[in-house]
Amino acid sequence: MTGEGSGPGQEPGHAFNAFSWRDVTEEGADWAMEMDVTPRVVNSSGALQGGLMATLIDLVAGMSLLRSDDTYVRSATSEMHISFLDGARAGPVRAVAHVLRRGGRTAVVRVDVHDEGADHLHVAAATLTFAVTPRPGAGG
Repeated sequence: MTGEGSGPGQEPGHAFNAFSWRDVTEEGADWAMEMDVTPRVVNSSGALQGGLMATLIDLVAGMSLLRSDDTYVRSATSEMHISFLDGARAGPVRAVAHVLRRGGRTAVVRVDVHDEGADHLHVAAATLTFAVTPRPGAGG
């Protein structure tokens, strides 16, 4: 997000502002974001560090619940399963979220991550479960 938008971490000095990520449009997705792969965010093998990819996955999944429609006022990750399929070395990486279930107490989101600079290489697949707080009057 690099200081763009008005989501989590937009306060001056927030850790999220240290990374180069941004919202992007992806046909059919509930939310999508990209993150640049720079020397600052890679591990010793030159691939995007797994914890940072997990953070991107968690962020895009949560944003898909809060920004794609007006169902929830709050969400908190309760479970996250990630399969790291390959290393993301070229970048940017694109994380694409699809909400699989919107319930009154829980929601489930799938996130796929591709290395766009490596011919759209599929580098991670994740499923996240969230505890959610519905907006008063919202169906869910």
